[in-house]
Amino acid sequence: MVDTDRIVGTAKDLGGRVQGALGDALGSHGDSVEGRFREAQGRAQDAYGQAKDTARDLADNVSDYAGDAYDRLQDRGGTYFRDGTRAVETRVEENPFIALMLAGAVGYGLALLLHRR
Repeated sequence: MVDTDRIVGTAKDLGGRVQGALGDALGSHGDSVEGRFREAQGRAQDAYGQAKDTARDLADNVSDYAGDAYDRLQDRGGTYFRDGTRAVETRVEENPFIALMLAGAVGYGLALLLHRR
């Protein structure tokens, strides 16, 4: 989407060129200088519009990239959870006594925290 500053700036640039050329052709120093000034204003306004367009496009791209990264992270999060569950399951199957002792210790610690005496 083209910014209105780009359109207005281009129009001022073109108008300034015409006015400067006519001033040069007719020998009017005032019109020539005013035309060059208007041309410079138009170029500056066009550059400002281009900068706004670039910033808007960059913000859109960053938003798209962030959404894609969030989606990929959610997909990977499920994978990590499943992998972690399988790893714990494997460890419990290999050492059931140690897993039971750890579960008991965690339960005992939570009971102490909840019923401080």
